[in-house]
Amino acid sequence: MKNLLAYALAVTLATTSVSAVAEGAFAPPPPDIAGRAYILNDFYSGQTLAARDPDTRIEPASLTKLMTAYLTFKALKEKRLTLEQQLTVSQKGWRTEGSRMFLDPRIPATVNDLIHGMIIQSGNDACVTLAEAIAGSEEVFGQLMTREARRLGMNGTNFQNSTGLPGAQHYTTVRDLGILANALIRDFPEFYPIYSKKEFRYNNITQPNRNLLLYRDPNVDGMKTGFTDAAGYNLVASSRRDGRRVVSVVVGTTSPEARAVESSKLLNYGLQFFDTPRLYMNKKPVSKLPVFKGKESELEIGVSRDVYVSVPKGTSRKIQVQMTTQKPLLAPIKAGQTVGKLSLSLDGKVLAEQPLVALKEVPEAGFFGRLIDSIKLMLQ
Repeated sequence: MKNLLAYALAVTLATTSVSAVAEGAFAPPPPDIAGRAYILNDFYSGQTLAARDPDTRIEPASLTKLMTAYLTFKALKEKRLTLEQQLTVSQKGWRTEGSRMFLDPRIPATVNDLIHGMIIQSGNDACVTLAEAIAGSEEVFGQLMTREARRLGMNGTNFQNSTGLPGAQHYTTVRDLGILANALIRDFPEFYPIYSKKEFRYNNITQPNRNLLLYRDPNVDGMKTGFTDAAGYNLVASSRRDGRRVVSVVVGTTSPEARAVESSKLLNYGLQFFDTPRLYMNKKPVSKLPVFKGKESELEIGVSRDVYVSVPKGTSRKIQVQMTTQKPLLAPIKAGQTVGKLSLSLDGKVLAEQPLVALKEVPEAGFFGRLIDSIKLMLQ
């Protein structure tokens, strides 16, 4: 008896691969980008819409501060820090070179101000102060950053410091930065709006956000700039429109203007030529399966998170859905137990895969119920 039964279902839903073009649809190649490397991701589907050299090792510069912020937000969520907590900058933090929020070593600053100084003003002094508060030293904080990167799936990244100042073993990739940007937006939506603020005033000094797209495009609401002589001008940017969000990473451009222009090209490309429909909803029934030896004879199955697919605009009628499910399905079954796999594809190219899970518990039947189903199974 086979252990698996594959169900091939043809349905009318919005889908295709990002490179395929259905009748009435048009998805041109991505624009030429004047930078060392780039990537464009759809936030909801997680699909890459365009990329060049996404896994090439690069110097992250101040894009490093996305991870510093991630760990700071995590510390707040876990109540290891509070927004009202006051921290004093150390001599190391005060003397750190590069951009700063102009902390005064004689005057403590709140964690809330330090976060704003780190994000909006790109303050290296703020980063070191937060790192030391969380990990005791910036060196240990760097180890925590790399550890968190691995947990998120950033396998091409190693951090040495909280600021992005150059280091021999301080590197990442644009693919990893895209993963980090998506995680930050997804995991800490309560803090993400700080990235859209255009200026911040501290110590009687007002500094503007260096992300020029915040001033030019009302759809752009973040995220972070970076620069060193070796890295060039870098920008992680996010834009949302009509219920969609795309995130771009562009590195190695020649000026602040160039990083804004090239990022805008990518963001508009993703929003103009693609759609990201939600095909399945979290914990909503997708199908029903027969159950043997249980108190219930049927089980509703679904997905444990919303399923989105990014497709060229106009390609809304050619999805192919395949459900591979366990057979026979025997009780007892726990709610949330994986019982199969959902695969969305077009022309043999898989767009998304998700586990199919039991939406409710099915306890084991009594002796006679199990006996009857055992006979039924033998007769199949």
